[in-house]
Amino acid sequence: MPAPTAVTEVAESPPPELVTPHRPKTVSRRQARLRSTLTLFLMGLPALVLLFVFSYVPMVGVVLAFKDYRPARGVFGSAWAGLENFKFLFSSGDAWHITFNTVFMNALIIAANLLVSLTLALLLNEVRDRSPRLAKVYQSAVFLPFVFSWVVVSYFVLAFLDADHGLVNHALTGVGMQPIDWYSRSGFWPLILTIVAVWKGVGFWVIAYLAAIIAINPEYYEAASMDGAGRWQQMRRITLPMLVPLIIINLLLSVSHIFHADFGLFFQVTRNSTLLYPTTDVIDTYVYRSLTSLGDVGMSAAAGLYQAFVGFVLVVLANWLVRRRDPQKALF
Repeated sequence: MPAPTAVTEVAESPPPELVTPHRPKTVSRRQARLRSTLTLFLMGLPALVLLFVFSYVPMVGVVLAFKDYRPARGVFGSAWAGLENFKFLFSSGDAWHITFNTVFMNALIIAANLLVSLTLALLLNEVRDRSPRLAKVYQSAVFLPFVFSWVVVSYFVLAFLDADHGLVNHALTGVGMQPIDWYSRSGFWPLILTIVAVWKGVGFWVIAYLAAIIAINPEYYEAASMDGAGRWQQMRRITLPMLVPLIIINLLLSVSHIFHADFGLFFQVTRNSTLLYPTTDVIDTYVYRSLTSLGDVGMSAAAGLYQAFVGFVLVVLANWLVRRRDPQKALF
């Protein structure tokens, strides 16, 4: 029998590409997903710890709203009071007064912030197209008050509204009008606090809206320009509709805090003047005053729980209304 040739040996041996390589042990999809998100989880871990310590652990104190708290007995040793703290809060008439002030003032501030921030963002976008350097200067000037503390802002307001040396009263006397004691006239303060809140806080949302405008695909504007649309028509038909999801998120977040008034605004800026309480006394300042002046921990806890519960109901209701109209724009 003839010996096999080299050609026969090569033909009978399997090709190298058909040899099955050694494969490592397969990893489950769940393990792969966990490994890919482990880095992100570790980055967010400090924030989660802070959230747990300062937001969830203090929820144990909710029990104080249903107790006749005595410091000597402690939180869990004090006697149960049931709903007595809530009865006292609502029977005194203070609850309805501070609730109206809180909702009314926050509604004014939310509406003014939305209107002013959108307007400034649109104007800054127009300036950016013509002079980017000048737009950066305006953008920094608008954002600067956001970093000021309320203590600093309160002294700015005092410099304008002080009865004896305020700039506003100097201007009034300069045109022959009588000076006004601003810190004893409560009727002016809804407008004053709205202006101050917008001046300090509008810069954040101006930056947010401007960033959203810059992210819009420029091809939309090019196509609209080719069709003969002017700047005003592009703003109405392209810019504002593209900003609707961000506007809805802004409103939902604002509604979730409509029962949480900014303590610094209503306490520091008004200098805690008792003559201004008819229009500036809100839930947060009432709880603070109940603790510091009256020492009534139970009623303060009841007011805080009432504030948190109604705010939770409002944000769920607002999100439900948005979901009914457009599910993709809802928060959850």
